[in-house]
Amino acid sequence: MATHCVGLIGATGETGGSILQGLIQDGSFEIIALARPESLSKPANVALKDKGIQVRALDLEGSEQAIVAALKDIDILISAIAGSQQLVQIPLAKAAKVAGIKRFVPCAFATPMPVGVHQSRDQKEEIFNLTKRLHLPYTIIDVGWWHQFSFPRLPSGKIDYVVGFPNETVPGDGNIPTALTDLRDVGKYVARVIKDDRTLNKTVFVYNELWTQNRIHDLLEKLSGEKIPRKYTPAEKYEQKVDDVIAELEANPKDPVLRVKKVYNQYCLSVGIRGENTPEYAQYLGYLDGKQLYPDVKFTPYEDYLQEVVDGRAVGIYDEMRPLLFEALAEGD
Repeated sequence: MATHCVGLIGATGETGGSILQGLIQDGSFEIIALARPESLSKPANVALKDKGIQVRALDLEGSEQAIVAALKDIDILISAIAGSQQLVQIPLAKAAKVAGIKRFVPCAFATPMPVGVHQSRDQKEEIFNLTKRLHLPYTIIDVGWWHQFSFPRLPSGKIDYVVGFPNETVPGDGNIPTALTDLRDVGKYVARVIKDDRTLNKTVFVYNELWTQNRIHDLLEKLSGEKIPRKYTPAEKYEQKVDDVIAELEANPKDPVLRVKKVYNQYCLSVGIRGENTPEYAQYLGYLDGKQLYPDVKFTPYEDYLQEVVDGRAVGIYDEMRPLLFEALAEGD
C-alpha cells in the first residue's frame, strides 16, 4: 500500500530513470512523473503511462499558481533535472513551499564538493540555499561517481560501445580513492533515503565502493587481457585546461564541446586531485553516511559491472551524447 505520493521530475532521464525503478521496486510509493506539457506525447512518457505511471504536465516557465496546481497531492518532490537546467528549479522550490511539499529533493546526485570548484555544483548550491531560505523541508542526496563514467578505453576499442568519458588521462598519481555507484543502484538508495525520518533536512552521501584509478586500470587490464596506457596528469594541467576553456567559452558560451571539457576537467580536479569524492570528505562537509544508515542495501560490485562491460553485456548511457563526448575528450582534453 502506498504511504507517500512522490512527484518525480526527469523520470525518463538517466538519473530519473534509476530513481523511478527504485521507487517502483520499493513498492511503498504512489508515483507521479512530472513532464513538460509538450513532452507528454513523446514515446518515453507514453511508455510510462503504459506501465501504469501517472504522467502529469509541469511547466516550470509557467505561473507560480500553475506550478502549485501541478504539485497537488504530492508529498515528496524529487528533481532529477538535466545538469544544464539547474536554475529552473528556482520557481519550482518557491511553488513547492506554497504547495506544502513535505520533502523537497533538489537535483544533486553527484559527488560531494565545496562551492567554487565546479560550475554545475555552484548552481545546485544556489537551489539548496534558496530551499533553506524558504524553510522548505528538504533532503539532498549525493551518489558519488557512476560506474558508467569511471573506466578508460581499451586500445582495441572493444568497449567503446559503452565508454562514458573517453579520456585516457589519469589525475595525479592515480592513487586517490573515489566513491563509485552503479547508476542502476541510485534508485535503491533514494527510495530508502526519502522515507527515512533521520534524513529530513539533511544531506546524505550514498555510494557502493571506493576505488582508485590505478586499481580500475589494473582490473580492466586483468579482465580484458589488454595493456592500457596511463597518462598521469598533474593538477596544474587540469587547472590550465579549465582556464583555457573558460576563456574560449567567453566567445562561444553555448559551444557543447567546450562545455563538456569544462565539466570534465573540473570533475577531474575535484575527484581525482583534491580527493573530495570520499566518505571522509563528505563527513567533513556535514553529510550523513549512507553506509551507516543502510548497511543492508544490495548493490552491484564494481568488478561485476566491469565484467559486464568487457563481456559486451553492459548498457550504455547518454548514447545520443557519445559522439560529442568522444569529440571533446578522446584526445586527452
